[in-house]
Amino acid sequence: TRRGFGASSAPPPVDGNYSADRLGDDVLAVIEALKLDRPVLVGHSIAGEELSSIGSRYPDKVAGLIYLDAGYPYAYYDQKRASPSQLYLILDAIYLKRKLDSYLSGGVQDPQQFMEKLQASLRQFESDLREEEKRLASLPPQPQQSGPGYTISWAIIRGEQKYTEIHVPILAIFADPHDFGQEFKNDPATRAAAVANDLASTTAQAKAFMAGIPSANVVLIPNANHYVFKSNEAEVFRDMNAFLAKLP
Repeated sequence: TRRGFGASSAPPPVDGNYSADRLGDDVLAVIEALKLDRPVLVGHSIAGEELSSIGSRYPDKVAGLIYLDAGYPYAYYDQKRASPSQLYLILDAIYLKRKLDSYLSGGVQDPQQFMEKLQASLRQFESDLREEEKRLASLPPQPQQSGPGYTISWAIIRGEQKYTEIHVPILAIFADPHDFGQEFKNDPATRAAAVANDLASTTAQAKAFMAGIPSANVVLIPNANHYVFKSNEAEVFRDMNAFLAKLP
């Protein structure tokens, strides 16, 4: 179980303790301790960042990776950005903050080069903000956040990284669009807008994942739950078994 959850130890929720590569290192430690020879790793949701961390840094340690509705920007960062997403806003905010922290700490070695990169980050972040404003305008008022984000979950989010190259056989299953269940059930117009937004962003991310990672086999399951291995168990098992059968 990931650090900070279940019976695992829970280091303080500071970024370094819960960065994506730090979490990936925990998985590698388990592989080494159990003396597993190139296992296939399966991850759901934000566990996609651990999969990508290992697949990008230590491809020789695993035989394959299976992303269960886990191939979103924290797992694969589409630099061309085919479609806007709140998850890209978060990632770009994280990297912009890191640049500003570096500047404020006096850690800038080449000021001119730094300013050029900072300007590029600012332009991307401003674009993210405009798209997020459009997205929020199409939805009903969102509940207010309570309290500071100094929890383990927020430390994991703040520790997200941008992965762009993964050289491992991959199966990536996306729920596209997602099943919204009872959400917006009394507001058909809002529900339709939410489904359309989800379909557009998820399809764009799935296509970007497939185009950016040649080793990836991408499967889309319409109207599946985010817990796709529960809502569509038979399909997920079928696709996983077919993927495993082809591995050397």
